[in-house]
Amino acid sequence: MRTAITLFCTGALTLAGLAWAQPFRAGDTPAKGRQGTASAERIVSLDGISTEILFALGMGDRLVGRDDSSLYPPQALRLPSVGYQFRLSAEGILSLRPTLVVGRDDVRPPQVLEQLKAAGVKVILYQNEPTAEGAKRKIRLIAQAVGRTQEGEFLVRALERDLLALKAFKAQNAPKGKLRGLFIYARGTQTTFVCGEGATPVGMMELAGLENAAQGIQECKPMTAESVVAARPDVIVVFKRGLDSLGGLEGLLRLPGVAQTPAGQRRKVVAMDDNYLGSFGPRAGRAALDLFRAAYLQEGFVEVAPR
Repeated sequence: MRTAITLFCTGALTLAGLAWAQPFRAGDTPAKGRQGTASAERIVSLDGISTEILFALGMGDRLVGRDDSSLYPPQALRLPSVGYQFRLSAEGILSLRPTLVVGRDDVRPPQVLEQLKAAGVKVILYQNEPTAEGAKRKIRLIAQAVGRTQEGEFLVRALERDLLALKAFKAQNAPKGKLRGLFIYARGTQTTFVCGEGATPVGMMELAGLENAAQGIQECKPMTAESVVAARPDVIVVFKRGLDSLGGLEGLLRLPGVAQTPAGQRRKVVAMDDNYLGSFGPRAGRAALDLFRAAYLQEGFVEVAPR
């Protein structure tokens, strides 16, 4: 089951790193003479956040392919898909003649990366970090790799301004106490998970000032009525596509245990676009602010539009 949800759940929250002929991590010493910028004439992105960052850096015209999780910006949908980032084939990627491939370091199967490197393709990998600092590191690493460090710093400064706006807004609208938030991942009624520490949407909830209600749960675990009731969430947070797969709000409320929670009784559910809530990148500050507003300042069900 982990394959289906790893896009949003990771336990490896260390400093991001790059991979060229062999991966190296922040703090490692690159081989003598190694260049800091890869050939970025034809880029394939293997995850949604890499695609978003590359477009934000002005590299959209260099992208020749994307994975199925790359849904933002809308221009990305015009690109050929190489499949889902955890079900890749080297043949499909190589057919696009990339000079550079960018993605997370947990893409699968792992031998695909080795095949790409053996074919002479530069590969840049980062480890996911569901934090604001992690978002900055991702932006800087990708920007440096494609020779857009100035544009990368511009994005980081914009993110920092958004984070300051978030902090100020939270201070002005400080709640009496933190609400308990529970993130439920769903792809139909037969694929439901409760997510806790290490899950990217939970990191976004915490940035927005919500307390993680799924204490003691690492990443994402199969959902049970007992786990939902025990979490006692004041608000339930879901991906928009996940909510749609359940048939909307009423379908979510029919899941085992949901109606028995404070959130279920108040119909307090926040649905957000998958890429907006599920990725820490240039829009992280805005997404957290929108989630704070929806959770603390609005009643009942709220569907948050990405911006």
